Amino acid sequence: MTNDMELQLKGYGLTTAHILYRMPDHPALLQTYIWQHYDIAPDFPEMRNFLRFWQEKLDGPLHSVRYVHRKLISASEWRALKGEFILH
Repeated sequence: MTNDMELQLKGYGLTTAHILYRMPDHPALLQTYIWQHYDIAPDFPEMRNFLRFWQEKLDGPLHSVRYVHRKLISASEWRALKGEFILH
């Protein structure tokens, strides 16, 4: 089983963040960045860690962050097969 599938079965969903930040040399200009990762709603620990890293290590100050979150699969939607039919 892939790591992505394991995360989805543990309750993670795909989070996409649209980040606007100011250019370090030209603070009047805004630049955009798209971040996407598996995360858990409503606390979003992965996104919070990334934004903390951004504020501590990168030069461009954040202007705004918009995000969407969607669970792609849940544990109740997953079931193991007990048999297989082969045609032809």
